[in-house]
Amino acid sequence: MDYQAFKSIVLDRRSIRRYTDQEVAVEDIREIIDCARYAPSDTNSQTWQFIAVTSREKIKEIERLTWEQLHKRAEEAEKKGLSKEARLLTKSFGPYATAFSQAPVLLVCLATPYQSKFREKIFDPVQLVGEHVWAEEGIKSSCLAAQNLMLAAHAKGLGTCPMTGPVLLAEEQLRQVLDIPEECQVNMVIALGHPSETPGRLPRKEIDDILTIV
Repeated sequence: MDYQAFKSIVLDRRSIRRYTDQEVAVEDIREIIDCARYAPSDTNSQTWQFIAVTSREKIKEIERLTWEQLHKRAEEAEKKGLSKEARLLTKSFGPYATAFSQAPVLLVCLATPYQSKFREKIFDPVQLVGEHVWAEEGIKSSCLAAQNLMLAAHAKGLGTCPMTGPVLLAEEQLRQVLDIPEECQVNMVIALGHPSETPGRLPRKEIDDILTIV
């Protein structure tokens, strides 16, 4: 593949929040997950799983639960005298947290427990790091897979939008609706569908602002 062709995929990908009513073929879902599973992971642990929610009823239920928890947090903020923040939570953050509601597919990205021969034979016996570090390793690898997924979707003409709002607000409710095992971390949800909008490219920090060469 030509480098410029690859770079155009990276630069032209957008977070899409409006979708057509066209369904996403199961084969397309499988194809982009195929790309996701070839992401790198710590000691090839492959700490990821995905749930593709295609049921309109379940997507609407997840939207409802997210709003329900968001309004609950807003009410708690109001009681603390944070009226302005409560309004911003519902008016500004709410629509972003539920931007998956019109998508035909909602991909729930999970991080599975980090296991490897290195952890079993070396890391755990010497107590290299705490348990929270292994949880972070699972999330890191899951994020790498999610990026593969979104670039693959864009290359196929599909749109995605990664979101953590439903996880921050309604993770326990999401677990119940989708029967997610306790040992799996809910990393993010990604809306997937055929775009009905073409957002412009947002500005990025300059290379010199983010790169230090030593």
